[in-house]
Amino acid sequence: MNPRNVLVVDDEPHITHVVCLKFRNSGHEVRTAADGEQAFELASRQVPDIIITDLQMPYMDGLELCMKLKQHAPTSAVPVIMLTARGHAISPHDLAQTNIRLVLSKPFSPREVLESAERLMAEGPGSGAVSASRGAA
Repeated sequence: MNPRNVLVVDDEPHITHVVCLKFRNSGHEVRTAADGEQAFELASRQVPDIIITDLQMPYMDGLELCMKLKQHAPTSAVPVIMLTARGHAISPHDLAQTNIRLVLSKPFSPREVLESAERLMAEGPGSGAVSASRGAA
């Protein structure tokens, strides 16, 4: 497996640390951002193979980030895994305006995030419909 470029976005450092550790231990290159604005800047400079992002963050939330990424030609096909607080739903209308391919509820399994991300990267950009884990969407 070739190492992939992964962008992890979360304003909670312990979440970022755990997810990054899992991806780095699997040989992937990982960059991090603490909010959507910073993530968009990073993704625009070096387009990642996948983005793992939290929904609720300061400055620009995860949904706004995903909509902006979709509208920006270089990042328009980058698949996204969205992490949400349990019980927070994302409307089908909002999902249709993004490249969110999977929604996972917190708490989540870092192994599940890694396996899901690797599957989505193998499928290629723009493939697959949105799926939800544990009733998140």
